[in-house]
Amino acid sequence: MFKIKAPDGTNNLCGKNLKALRLKQKPPLSQRKLAQRIQIMGYDVDNHFIRRVENGERFVTDIEIDILCRALNVSYGELMNHE
Repeated sequence: MFKIKAPDGTNNLCGKNLKALRLKQKPPLSQRKLAQRIQIMGYDVDNHFIRRVENGERFVTDIEIDILCRALNVSYGELMNHE
């Protein structure tokens, strides 16, 4: 069966950049701290969600991309590495 994958074989385009942006925060955020920040925003995620996205194991919806951008205070282009 055909599956859509990123050029590097992962299930998303933003995982590697998500990790870099998370660690670039002042102070750097752990996966758990980022998940807690997203939970405060009202979304049910945990550190395993962050880990799976960063490792390219998980597909990411447009809603989740929006949440990640807002939690990190970055633009869509920054998260998707288009800027």
